[in-house]
Amino acid sequence: MQRNKLPLLLILVTMTTACSSLKSTTYHPIPSTAQMSIPTTWSANSTNQQPVNITWLKSFNDPLLLALIKEGQKNNIDLQLTSAKMNRAWLLAAKSATALKPTVNLSIGQSQSGNFSSNDTKSNSSVGLNGSWEIDLWGRLQAGIDASQASALSAQADHRYAIHSLSANLAKSYFKVIESKRQVIISQQNSSLLQQILIITQAKYDHGLSSAQDLAVNKANLASAKDQYISLQGSQRNALRALELLLGRYPSASSEIPDQLPPLPAPPPAGIPSNMLERRPDMVSAERQIAAAFHIVKQTRAAQLPKFSLTSNINGASSSLEDVLNPANMAWQLAANLLVPLLDAGQGKIEIDLANIDQQQAVANYRQKALNAFADVEKNLDLGLVLAQRERQLYEALTQSQQAKKIATLRYAEGEIGLLDTLNLQQQAISAQSKLTSLQRMALEQRVNLYLALGGAW
Repeated sequence: MQRNKLPLLLILVTMTTACSSLKSTTYHPIPSTAQMSIPTTWSANSTNQQPVNITWLKSFNDPLLLALIKEGQKNNIDLQLTSAKMNRAWLLAAKSATALKPTVNLSIGQSQSGNFSSNDTKSNSSVGLNGSWEIDLWGRLQAGIDASQASALSAQADHRYAIHSLSANLAKSYFKVIESKRQVIISQQNSSLLQQILIITQAKYDHGLSSAQDLAVNKANLASAKDQYISLQGSQRNALRALELLLGRYPSASSEIPDQLPPLPAPPPAGIPSNMLERRPDMVSAERQIAAAFHIVKQTRAAQLPKFSLTSNINGASSSLEDVLNPANMAWQLAANLLVPLLDAGQGKIEIDLANIDQQQAVANYRQKALNAFADVEKNLDLGLVLAQRERQLYEALTQSQQAKKIATLRYAEGEIGLLDTLNLQQQAISAQSKLTSLQRMALEQRVNLYLALGGAW
C-alpha cells in the first residue's frame, strides 16, 4: 500500500510546485497606447474637433469614383491576397481551438500470414478505439488559442486597412488621370495660341515687318509645345494604366475618365488624437499583435510546467472478422499520464526569453506606428492650410497673367511690342494654369490622405 501511494504523492508535490512557479510569473496587461503621452487636440489645426463619423468618399459627390472603388474592391488582386491571408489566420485560430477537445481515432486492420513450405495461412482481424485528452491545468493551451485569435484579429484589421488603402489609391489615381487630361488640354491650347502667333509673325515677315529671327523663335517654341503635348499624352496613358491595374482590368489605357476634377470637399472633422488610434485598422492590427505576443509569453512559460493527459484504448482482435467485437476478444485500458520537464539544457529559458523579446518588439512597433499615424494627421492637416493659401495666390496669378497675355497678343498684332515679350507673357499664363491644375489635384489628394490618416468609414 505504501508503494501504491508513492506515485500519487509525487504527482501532488510536482503539481503544487508547478502552481507556485506559475503564480510567480509576471504577466502585464496590454497597454492601450503603450504609455504614450497624447495631446487632447491636434497641433496643426484647432478648428473642427467634432467626432469623425462621416463616409469619406461620398463627400466628393462623384458617382463614377464610387463605382470605380467598388469595382476595385471586388477585383483587385493584392486585396484578394490579403483576404486569403486573413481567412488563413482565422482557420489557424479555429485549428488551435481544437487543442482543448479530446481526440478519438478508430483503427481497423486485417492481416494474413503463412510460410512458403505449406499452403496454410492464418488470418487476424483487429478493431481499436483510441482516445486522448490533455487537461489544460496551467492555461497553456488556452494561451495558444488566445494568441491565435489575436493574430487572426490582427490579420482582419490588416485586411480592412488594405481596403482603405486601395480605396485611397484608387481615388488618387483617378484624380491623377483627370489632371493629366487637363494638362494635355492646356498644352493643346498653348500650341493653338503659338500657331496663331506664328500666322501673325509669318504675315509680318512677308511684309518686312518682322525678322527671320522672330520667325525662327516662334517656330522653335511651337515645336517645343508640340513635343510637350506628345509627352503629356504619354503620361496620361500611363496614369490611366495605373488606374486600370488597381481596378484589376487589363492595362490598355482605354477606360473612359472625365477631364474635370470634382470640387474639393469641406475640411472634415478631425476628432481628438486618442480616438484615431481606435479607428485606424493598422493601429488595431498593431495592438492585437501586442495581445498575441503577451499570450505567447504566457504559453511559453506554461510549457515549462508538467503536462497531464488521459488516454484510453479499446481493442479487439480475432481470427474471424465477425468475432472481433465479441466481448471475449476485446480489452480496454484507461491511463493517466504526467510529463514533467526535468533537464532541457536551458532550452525552455531561451524560449521564454525569445517570447519576451518578441513582446517588447510588438510594443515598440505599436509605439512607432502610433507616432507615424499622428504625424500623418498633423502633416495633412497642415498641408490643407498651405494648399488653400497657395490656391488663392495661384488663382490670382492666373487671372492677371491671362489678362496680360490678351493685351500682349493684341499689341503684338499692332506692332507695339516684340515677339519675345508676347511669348513670355503667354508662357507665364500657361504655367500659372498648369500649376493651378496640379495644385487642385494635390488638394484632393490631401483630403484622401487625411481621411486615410484619420481612419473611420470608407
